[in-house]
Amino acid sequence: MTTQEKILMMGRLGKNPELKYTAKQEPVCYFSLAHNSIDSEQTDWHNVVVWGKQAESCSMYLKKGQPVFVQGQIKQREYTNKHGEKKYYTEFKADTVGFIH
Repeated sequence: MTTQEKILMMGRLGKNPELKYTAKQEPVCYFSLAHNSIDSEQTDWHNVVVWGKQAESCSMYLKKGQPVFVQGQIKQREYTNKHGEKKYYTEFKADTVGFIH
């Protein structure tokens, strides 16, 4: 499932951001976002990935429990595990991340 529409979500960080670097030294940051739907009391969890300078900023300034908004697209990746089974992983690729006061 891949959507080309930009989506805006607001929520709280479920854990501190984790900054990593690719083999080409490109920064990438991962964090989870807890999002409550307006029409439901259920909490949805989203895995968020941010790239570039914004990834480094997220790792420096965002902390667990902090309210933020993210704008971007939902992406689904496919991979094969060590047992040869196809698995799917859905993440939110954020173009913009901001603080909520």
